[in-house]
Amino acid sequence: MNAQQKVFKHRVSMSMIIIALLMTLFSLFITVPAYAETVNPDTAIAAISEHDAERQKWGLMAAALAFGFGAIGAGMAISKVGSAAMGAMSERPEVGSQALIFVAMAEGIVIFGFISALMILGKF
Repeated sequence: MNAQQKVFKHRVSMSMIIIALLMTLFSLFITVPAYAETVNPDTAIAAISEHDAERQKWGLMAAALAFGFGAIGAGMAISKVGSAAMGAMSERPEVGSQALIFVAMAEGIVIFGFISALMILGKF
């Protein structure tokens, strides 16, 4: 790996860390006041309790992480499998159908994350 690739890898990893920290801060400090409203006796709208808001916040965060990590994992798998498949197809075009099967298997990772997120959201 040359120096330019190392610098690019470092920048991408730092960007991912910064994005994860910002998302965590946003979800911890912004969403609680949005869900934990006080009940106004003049209106017929009932607000959820602070305990339920906290429970819902962590449930939504878990669903987002399940889908997000599934999508990131699928992207990483498809980048490796797809490039190897294209290289194999350039040498032997008859392996194209087999290569497509391996790419589809890598794409299945995001479907597992999506189903996990739906199961978590089904609890609320």
